[in-house]
Amino acid sequence: MTTDTSTLFLTDADVRAAFDWAAASKALEQAYALPANEALYPPRTMARGDGVWLRTLSGVSGDGAVMGAKMIAASPRAGIASYLIPLFDQASAALIALLDGNSVTGFRTAATTALAADRLARPGAIHLAVIGSGFEAKNHVRALAALRPIAGVRVFSPNPDSRARFIADLADLGLPMAGMDSAQEAVEGADVVLCAARSRDETPTFHGALLRPGMTVLSIGSTLPEQIEVDAQTIARSDLIVADMVEEVAHDTGDMIAAMRAGEDFAPRLVALDAVIGGRHPGRSSPDQIVLYKSVGAALQDLTVAAMCVERARRLGLGTILPVTIAPVRKGK
Repeated sequence: MTTDTSTLFLTDADVRAAFDWAAASKALEQAYALPANEALYPPRTMARGDGVWLRTLSGVSGDGAVMGAKMIAASPRAGIASYLIPLFDQASAALIALLDGNSVTGFRTAATTALAADRLARPGAIHLAVIGSGFEAKNHVRALAALRPIAGVRVFSPNPDSRARFIADLADLGLPMAGMDSAQEAVEGADVVLCAARSRDETPTFHGALLRPGMTVLSIGSTLPEQIEVDAQTIARSDLIVADMVEEVAHDTGDMIAAMRAGEDFAPRLVALDAVIGGRHPGRSSPDQIVLYKSVGAALQDLTVAAMCVERARRLGLGTILPVTIAPVRKGK
């Protein structure tokens, strides 16, 4: 990645200053086109304590550049979490960067979703419906706008003030936007639906009855067994289901678990995002297909976006060189 042996520390502000949507999606496209397997990107681990947990996503990039991990320490009862990403050079095992991973998490999810949507949605300008109005929803609109023309955005969330704030915060994009009073109104006329909100009582926020031929649904709000975002009918009606992490989407997300319990066999229609990006699966095969993309997040995404931010930060003079070096230790004889 670099011949510089110093360790660069990037704060959250540094990461945000170095980040670029188009560059992130391009880096992710290149990463997903490379062969990947469980040895490179093993399943995430989660250590649980009394009301706290520590999740770790680790990986070794397929291009031979970096290896690293994202660690998330959370206290859900207190409503707080911390994110840390160490990056090591594969050739030297040197610690080349430490990043505050807070913004990386949101950036990588949205940039990957935009890449998936660009491959899976029908050609042309997107008529976008957004279910949810928070941080993730805004990031996803920005990411999508960096890759595709957007004809208009209709947003629904239960709070009218949140809808108004969503529109105001994205005004710089210059897109036609409107807040709607229901998910049904928001979805009317849309060809891409972004689901970026979970119901507080874990009932679905999107229902398959709203699906129309040709729609692409992007579901990013259900990443744990206790979380549900789309209902079983959405999964039943989807002609193709694309997942960033197939096994975790299939077995560790509440909506897919609920669909299995309802007797839905979605396995024959479930494919990996890397197969679509790498050309091993055609993705959408007809304009009328209903396509569902489900994301739980992956170490590949974290490491790819983190590495991109480090490279751009070095060019832009961002970040702080740590005053100490964590030197690799030579093992063996």
